[in-house]
This record gives sequence, structure tokens and C-alpha cells, in this order.
Amino acid sequence: MDTTAPHFGPPEGERELAAAEDIIAQAFALTPEESRAWRQKVEANSAHLRLLREGGSVAATIILIPMGQWFNGRRVPMVGIGGVGVAPARRGQGSATRLMQAALRELRSQGAPLASLYPSTQPLYRRVGFEQAGSRFEIRVQLSGLDFHERTLSLRPVGESDMPAIHEVYRRHAQRQQGWIDRTVYTWNRVTHPKGEIAYGYLVEGGSGIEGYVYLTRRAQPRSIQQELNLTDLVALTPAAGRRLLSFMGDHRSVATEVMWRGGPADPLLFLLREQTYQVKHLFYWMLRVLDVPAALQARGYPTGLSGALHLEVDDDLFPENRNRFVLEVENGEAEVRPGGDGDVKLHVRALAPLYSGFLSPAALQLAGALAADEDSLRTATALFSGPPPAMPDMY
Repeated sequence: MDTTAPHFGPPEGERELAAAEDIIAQAFALTPEESRAWRQKVEANSAHLRLLREGGSVAATIILIPMGQWFNGRRVPMVGIGGVGVAPARRGQGSATRLMQAALRELRSQGAPLASLYPSTQPLYRRVGFEQAGSRFEIRVQLSGLDFHERTLSLRPVGESDMPAIHEVYRRHAQRQQGWIDRTVYTWNRVTHPKGEIAYGYLVEGGSGIEGYVYLTRRAQPRSIQQELNLTDLVALTPAAGRRLLSFMGDHRSVATEVMWRGGPADPLLFLLREQTYQVKHLFYWMLRVLDVPAALQARGYPTGLSGALHLEVDDDLFPENRNRFVLEVENGEAEVRPGGDGDVKLHVRALAPLYSGFLSPAALQLAGALAADEDSLRTATALFSGPPPAMPDMY
């Protein structure tokens, strides 16, 4: 081990990669096959991996995945965080906190306004400024309830030449959602090549081109000849596309009993069903960290036709640059942020995350003791950050 290497940075050599693989295998209870697959994926995306070195050895790992996230129609640059693991001998000694602090400092220095993750434990991430900011739901539909017979749009398997158009269909759909990610090759691979499964893609077309698509895997049910359809992605841009895809899934009634996908709390496709032959189950809250307060506020979209100004006073234990007063001025959906102002809305950067995403209203944050504001400022903040509940069907 090179003890002269910086305490935080990319892996240097085979020994550090092997140490990182061992940490991840133990942290996530990977099988040898899964461990090798993780190693291959990391080697193909080596720029994403960072290590914390302490005491002459690799103490912890983290993966940083640049992408984007949609808020009120605007793409905000965001870095997804995964692969956080600590060597067993280093647990309970603050290594995870030091790892996160170093990673967040690097991301801010590179200009990233946001970071996001799915937490295995919340106290660690709250210590460095993350907070709950959105949800991930599992939707299960009984195929017996999919009594659709839509055939006006053609349906066919996805071909390699279709991928640019598929990506654009996803982007058009994700832009209308709150909190969905702007996928990269890394995250698209989870859709098209899920771990341990084969995904089959199908698209629906009309006169104007592709209107929707689905990627599905087929899971055999224990002690049964029936299957479960697991959707790694499902997008419909039009009502006809939604009905055609639901018809396609319903056509599997002879071999499957349920279809499952991930999304938000109110999927519009469920609105098309005749009966409530489905369940919507909450899986996770994802967490958000505002790394650069003025940059993040300015990059976000706001309700069109609305104008207003909000005077914020933000506290941040990690970044002194965020520990300041800011004025957010919104005009017809566009924002400008300047330092100064009266600080009428006081909150920690942690509380700014659910306000920013629309996950919690200003009144809810006030009730939780996470925000202090006068009534006029509360009304302005409510109007500026209003929108559908933020959700994220992807993991990374």
C-alpha cells in the first residue's frame, strides 16, 4: 500500500482495487460471482470510484455517479452516491463520516450543486447535511384486472437502432416528473441489463413515432408454473400508449399473475384501471444534499407565471460558503439568487433539501421545528416550491 497517496481519491493499483472489492463484498454480503461483477463494473467506470485511506490501508469506498435530476421541468446537475462501504476493522471510528465529508468537498469543488443517495442508515448522512427529499414506491398490479384490448398502436421488440429514440422518450417523460433522474450510460445499464436477469424491451409506435416502451424481466414463482413480470422501466407519453402497454401486460394472464414496477405514489397508468386491483407500497426515502445553495436554487425550475422573492438564512456545518443569507427572486419560472437580504426564512441546509425537492411543505418543516418564518414568507415559499410529490423509480 502506498502510504504517500492522498488520503482520499481514486484507487491506485491492483491492491487498492482488491481491497475495495473486499470491503464492498462484506458491506453488501455479495456472493463471489456478484463480487466479480462489481469489480468488472467498477473497472469499466473507474473514474467513479473513490477510496478513503487511513492507517496505511483502504478504510472505506464510495462511488460518485454524475447525472442530473429534474425539478419543475429543469434539469439540475446532480451526483448520485452509491457503494458506500467501510472496512470491518474500521467501523465505529468515524471513517464513514470522514469519507462522506471528503467526497462532498470534492463534488462541491467540481461545481456540483446537488448530491443524492439511498441511505442504509440516516444518522450518518444527516451528519453531513443530507435529508429525506423524495420517495420510491413499488406498484403491483393483478393481471386479472388489466382488461384492456388496445391495438391501435403497433408493438414490437426494441432494436439496437431504437436506443437513441428510447432515450429521448424517457427524457421527455422524466422532464415532466419531480425528482426523476436524467440517466447516464451507468444508470441506463440497470434498466437494460439488470443484475442476474434478462430484460426484454418492447416499444409502441404511432404515426409520429415511438409513444412508449417497457423493459421487463420474467421471474418464476416458487412451487408454481406462473411468472411475475418485473418492469425495469415503463414509459407512456400518450393515453393510447398507456393502454397499449397495459394491454400487452394483460396479454400475459395465461403465464403470469402480477406485474410490478417502481414509481411514485400516484402513477397515472393506475388511473386507467377499472378497479383497484393493485397495491402501491412505499419502499425507500431517498436523501438529497444541497452542496451549493445559490447554484442549486438558481438551476431549479419554478411555477410558470409566478413571481416572488424569498429571503433565506441558511446554516451549514460543512460548507461556510452556504452559511449565509440569500435572496431568491423568481420571475415567470426563472430564478436569480443574490447574497444578502433579511433572512426571513431560517433553516439548516438539511431542511433546505426537502423544501427544494417539494417533499415537505414549508408549513410541515415549521411543524417539525426545522424552519422558522413569518406567515408571508411561508405563503411565498409554499407557492415557489409547490409541485407533485418527488419520486425516483431508479436506483444507482
